[in-house]
Amino acid sequence: MTMEEQLEKQRLSDDEYIKERSDFLRGTIKESLKNPLTGALHPDDVKLIKYHGSYQQHDRDLESERKRQKLEPLYQFMVRVRVPGGITRPDQWLILDELSDKYGNGTMKLTTRQSFQFHGILKRGLKPTIKAINDALLSTIATCGDVNRNVMCNPNPHQSQIHEEVYEMAARMSEYFTPKTTAYHEIWLDKEKVSGTPDFEPLYHETYLPRKFKIALTIPPRNDIDVFANDLGLIAIEENNELIGFNVCVGGGLGSTFGEKATYARLGDVIGFVPKDRIMEVAETVIAIQRDYGNRADRRNSRLKYTIDKRGLEWFVTELNTRIGWEIESPRAFRFDTNGDRYGWLKGTNGKWFYTLFVEHGRVKDEEGYELKKALREVALVLNGDFRLTGNQNLIIGNVEEADKMLIEHILTQHGVLNHPKLTGLRLSSMACVALNTCGLAFAESERYLPSLIDKLDVIMRKNGLETDEINIRMTGCPNGCARASLGEIGFVGRAVGRYNLYLGASHNGDRLNTLYKEMLSEEAIIEALEPILTAYAQEREPQEHFGDFVIRKKIVEATDRPVRILA
Repeated sequence: MTMEEQLEKQRLSDDEYIKERSDFLRGTIKESLKNPLTGALHPDDVKLIKYHGSYQQHDRDLESERKRQKLEPLYQFMVRVRVPGGITRPDQWLILDELSDKYGNGTMKLTTRQSFQFHGILKRGLKPTIKAINDALLSTIATCGDVNRNVMCNPNPHQSQIHEEVYEMAARMSEYFTPKTTAYHEIWLDKEKVSGTPDFEPLYHETYLPRKFKIALTIPPRNDIDVFANDLGLIAIEENNELIGFNVCVGGGLGSTFGEKATYARLGDVIGFVPKDRIMEVAETVIAIQRDYGNRADRRNSRLKYTIDKRGLEWFVTELNTRIGWEIESPRAFRFDTNGDRYGWLKGTNGKWFYTLFVEHGRVKDEEGYELKKALREVALVLNGDFRLTGNQNLIIGNVEEADKMLIEHILTQHGVLNHPKLTGLRLSSMACVALNTCGLAFAESERYLPSLIDKLDVIMRKNGLETDEINIRMTGCPNGCARASLGEIGFVGRAVGRYNLYLGASHNGDRLNTLYKEMLSEEAIIEALEPILTAYAQEREPQEHFGDFVIRKKIVEATDRPVRILA
């Protein structure tokens, strides 16, 4: 061990000590939940509860008023549901719908990692919510915290035989890399701790990973889960309509910190090909390398991308080959066309139908003339199939019988959901994180603001005949990247309330980051900046040229200096 590594180990972050003394994630969560004097948890438990699937937040809209009244913040909790591959049954959907009304704010959020989120849960409702989720044969464990998160993949295993195998692989990985601690079952499900049988984490050990770890599997030519944005990305390779293995890419991650040049967005590098029967071994080894070498002193530099950049990609590949005892092969050829969803009906290999429905920024709620929550509740009551969450915050109504298609369409139409006139190409290609009012990291609005900004941008789009063009537009309230704004052909990152950095030039298929164009823009300045570019795009683009490629070709911005690297 070098002197630098020894010093790094001596100055561990506070989170490392909290994990170490937590007794495998127990802490004092039980006691915190029972404390009637505050709506919050003990500060250490606020960190630990993430591993159980929840974040402590507070209503920032009420912050000033509560301070004026000398009240503590209105503490509340976000709960995230683990859904490997994003598939749930109708009865599970109905239970989650009911929980959102009973304990949450009446809405459900479909996340960019194919999970459900509930917001606005008070401390007294936290345990009943998590218990009810588990009673529905779902879970919240490891949807947050320094562990492997929900494993993503294309949510329709019936698109082909390949899709089915990849989905099954994602489900196995999700289960295999779930923490083994029994603390979750003791705290939330009232299971008794078996005396004399200490917990043991064979992969994570006592202090788990240095930071969160994300895995995604994708099937070319669609990159609908943004595989390069993950710590570990697996690209399915097929020959003669059979899955033979995966190209492995490592080191993706989009989060950064304003003013900290040592933090940055990075896309994963493709390091080689692995046969499908050995991919689990490789995935586990990649996680173990990050466990052993990741930065545990500075959490801003603790993701796998920084471990690789600090030590070198060649070092990482050598370490991986040494640990597994064999060498991974050279990457196989692949091609991606898009990272968006395909809307409407698609017939599966099983003869049943799958309808991909746009859900604006993943928020399932009712509005006047657009009763999405009510519509999906009615669909769940008659559906013999399932619901599938996409990586773009949308929903697939799956495994629909031919005879039931008209009924599904009737329900959606009756509630104003189907063929809504506002569903332009720009809106259908949009994503936004939650941001204000609940996220404590947000500097600006995102989900609550982007729809109205798109209304104004659509005026420009229509004027130029672009209303059906799919331009990926993404917004986040801070640079942590939850809605993957760094991969938007048009990307916004909040700097302050009403002010955004504007980024341009990501690829339409998710293999190139965008580049900063202008900073601290108001809405008026955003429209002023984008209108001439969109007008020029309409008039000067080449056949089949995407917006992100156009702004690079016209040198409106320079292409990012961090492209995806493919090792020969």
